[in-house]
Amino acid sequence: MIRESIRRINAQVLRVCSKINRNPEEISIVAVSKGRNAQEIKEVILAGITDVGENRVQETLLKYQELSANPYLPAGRNSPILELSVVKWHMVGHLQTNKVKEAVKIFDLIQSVDSLDLAAEIDKQAAKINKIQNILIEIKTSTEATKLGLKPDDAIEVIKEIVRLKNINMKGLMTIAPLVDNPEKARPYFRMLRELRDKLSRYCALGTAYSILSMGMTDDFEVAIQEGSNMVRLGRAIFEG
Repeated sequence: MIRESIRRINAQVLRVCSKINRNPEEISIVAVSKGRNAQEIKEVILAGITDVGENRVQETLLKYQELSANPYLPAGRNSPILELSVVKWHMVGHLQTNKVKEAVKIFDLIQSVDSLDLAAEIDKQAAKINKIQNILIEIKTSTEATKLGLKPDDAIEVIKEIVRLKNINMKGLMTIAPLVDNPEKARPYFRMLRELRDKLSRYCALGTAYSILSMGMTDDFEVAIQEGSNMVRLGRAIFEG
């Protein structure tokens, strides 16, 4: 089922990109594996997705250890052995400062950096292990109380401080659109993030291209791609079909 779901998602991405004249190879798919087991993650990898997103540090650590214990996957008859080292781990859930020490050991990209304090702690813990930690800044584009992130009006000044941290590499922005009954209603939130990224890119002194726009989930990723997303985070679409 997972392989078929991913085949269907790839077809959707191709169809959307064809309509708006984008290269589908620009779109990264992150398989959000919260609540899924290591075997399911292996199926995702064998089906061609090597970016795995998790919401909780402790859950990720258990899966990471299990997969690392047997770091090779047979890719099929007459196919080479697939190394699990190709997997890139993404933190997509809220990260508490007391979990940062473990998080920087595991994650290739922390997508949910929502404050200067959190960024400073990531910088501190990454320095201890001589790592430059890739991050995205989470932006709160909606007014929902449950959503986290920097307010768009505050983002530029905070980001100016974050990019000064020596053990952090800011790669772009992330947002979570509100739950809506029609994907079109999510479009303004994605557009807001793209416009903020464009504004940030004009601040050359910050020294980064802000290349990643992580936006779009199972119910709205096609609209997100239309609005400029180059990284979508899919859970149900992959694991539940």
